[in-house]
Amino acid sequence: MSAATPPTERRVSARVGAISESATLAVDAKAKALKAAGRPVIGFGAGEPDFPTPDYIVDAAVEACKNPKYHRYTPAGGLPELKAAIAAKTLRDSGYEIDASQVLVTNGGKQAIYEAFAAILDPGDEVIVPAPYWTTYPESIRLAGGVPVEVVADETTGYRVSVEQLEAARTEKTKVVLFVSPSNPTGAVYSEAETEAIGRWAVEHGLWVLTDEIYEHLVYGSASAVSLPAVMPELRDKCIVVNGVAKTYAMTGWRVGWIIGPKDVVKAATNLQSHATSNVSNVAQVAALAAVSGNLDAVAEMGRAFDRRRQTIVRMLNEIEGVLCPTPEGAFYVYPSVKALLGKEIRGRRPQSSVELAALILDEAEVAVVPGEAFGTPGYLRLSYALGDEDLVEGVSRMQKLLAEARD
Repeated sequence: MSAATPPTERRVSARVGAISESATLAVDAKAKALKAAGRPVIGFGAGEPDFPTPDYIVDAAVEACKNPKYHRYTPAGGLPELKAAIAAKTLRDSGYEIDASQVLVTNGGKQAIYEAFAAILDPGDEVIVPAPYWTTYPESIRLAGGVPVEVVADETTGYRVSVEQLEAARTEKTKVVLFVSPSNPTGAVYSEAETEAIGRWAVEHGLWVLTDEIYEHLVYGSASAVSLPAVMPELRDKCIVVNGVAKTYAMTGWRVGWIIGPKDVVKAATNLQSHATSNVSNVAQVAALAAVSGNLDAVAEMGRAFDRRRQTIVRMLNEIEGVLCPTPEGAFYVYPSVKALLGKEIRGRRPQSSVELAALILDEAEVAVVPGEAFGTPGYLRLSYALGDEDLVEGVSRMQKLLAEARD
């Protein structure tokens, strides 16, 4: 008589096994792998400035490498001088006055987002997440035990959600609303009046707000990004700001972000970080100190290049029949609707989703884009225009040629 078959062993925990791979990083990795194999792929996938980190920031890091004081452990919550500089920068750029004790320096914006949610969410707490959303937000909420509740905005409203939509999604379990302006993936920027209205609604219902300000300096034309706790002081005791140096200073690889929030929440998140990773690399922190303490001249120069590319990519995409591309006011992404192309025949294939269309574009035009499914809204594509002008024009020209072949 044979022994009973043992039950299947779960090798990966349900919590971690449920995490989806970052779609944006996956697309970028595939594009880089194809390029390494010799294919002339142009990637619009990753949200990463193509500029080098400014020299004065790199020079500060080089000096830090030589200083033995930075060869040792430092406080888990961040170098005191960097926390003070972040407080000063926040007042300078946002008009929001904080104390250094309200700052936690993290290993990039992703760690900041996760630790912020982990510090305030209990199992079952709901977080209202405007969609299209950056892929990491829902995963961070779930990892922290929360439940993401999506509220969808489309191109007809400039991808901005209304207070009425937020109210319709609110339940007795709602604890937090996520607010992102400028937005990844759409480039949407909320006006001061819209920002204040959402903040007032949150105050009226006793909700927390997590606001991601990582793209604060990347705004164009007449748009301006305002900081929610600056325009709604009543919210400050229940508001967490996430920010970092990655996008503003072309420092994606340096991995320095931060949380600003009430002291008790920042202390709790610091305790979590002390066990998870301890201090951020000291060399990277010194580089970030130089960045936030310096002027914004290099930032303005990069912004002018992004603005030029923004106008070019919007114009070229809107020349494609079946593509509708709103003009973004911030960040460095466009988020065109491609719904009118779905189901059409293109080189013998009929893509039924933006996932299939993105795969076709990569196969046939050797251009990497991210499908809208990654951001919670099928029927769209996200393209980053944080790449060189020549590559941008060449890449969109390839898409124009390919998609012009679409037939019923």
